[in-house]
Amino acid sequence: MTIQEQLIDKSKEAFVLAIEIYNKPSIKYRLEGFSFFICNAWELMLKAYIINKHGDEAIYYKDKPNRTISLDQCVKLIFTNEKSPLRRNLEKIIELRNTSTHFITEEYEAVYVSLLQACVFNYVDKMMEFHDVDMTRVIPENFITLSVRLKSLNETEIRGKYDSQVAERLIQTNTTIQSLSDENNSTFSIKVEHLYYSTKKREEATEVYHIEKEAKDGIRVIKEMKNPNDTHKYNAKSCIEAINNKLHKDGTYPMCKGQNVKINNFHFMNFVKYFDLKSNERMCFVFDKQAKQPQYRYSQQVIDFIYEEIKKNPETILDDLREKLKLKKSGSQP
Repeated sequence: MTIQEQLIDKSKEAFVLAIEIYNKPSIKYRLEGFSFFICNAWELMLKAYIINKHGDEAIYYKDKPNRTISLDQCVKLIFTNEKSPLRRNLEKIIELRNTSTHFITEEYEAVYVSLLQACVFNYVDKMMEFHDVDMTRVIPENFITLSVRLKSLNETEIRGKYDSQVAERLIQTNTTIQSLSDENNSTFSIKVEHLYYSTKKREEATEVYHIEKEAKDGIRVIKEMKNPNDTHKYNAKSCIEAINNKLHKDGTYPMCKGQNVKINNFHFMNFVKYFDLKSNERMCFVFDKQAKQPQYRYSQQVIDFIYEEIKKNPETILDDLREKLKLKKSGSQP
């Protein structure tokens, strides 16, 4: 077994440990445990990639040949764009890991959970891209979504619970991460929505309300609650990778301009635009529609739908969609 294979095996194990720790209800220090093992998983995976690309010597300090470089340096070496949402996400997770070795409060989970879920999806994406490893064969796909059990952060409660130094640091961290989330896409953070349901058991409630008979504004009672992080867990990039994997496995080779190609972002967006998938709630969920850069997440149905459409006519469908969209844009009927 090569050193790269050993690193990948250990990385996969660290990733599974991170998920299991976070999703296990009996563990109190799940945030600290998750941050440690997910960073370990990333470091081992990135070092295997560095060795593949630059050789064994590249993971060691030049002036300390017996010591390998840190995760921080791996991230800077591979993700050279400082403003990359993925790099920013990893830097914040590393910061959390470093903080947790000293002191951390339970409220940090509410601050970081959107970053943790994005970090998990990013890892799955990069394992496939860098090492052709499908993590859904290592751990069932439904377990890759983190089990979130938390309340929204209340600054008044925080200030009343902790001394000023701890409280202000926590609040400032939350403000910084919220600001970065607004500036970046779902590769940096996946927003967790706080949803409410009605119950007659007062002891189970976290909030209490009453219905005002004379109120002018109407409401709609939702009978069934679904978590979009469970139902729409893919970004565009992971959809494209999944579609290409499915096509590759059954030997289907789509063509564009007379040549075999892999599905790329241009092709994917042509499907999304032509079939108006963003307007279909079963296919697409939009986080924060009012933001400058809304975050779009897609369901497994999008992957299956595009895959099946390509299977019907792999030789011409990509060219056909491109031409039909041109006609639509010009006002002509396809």
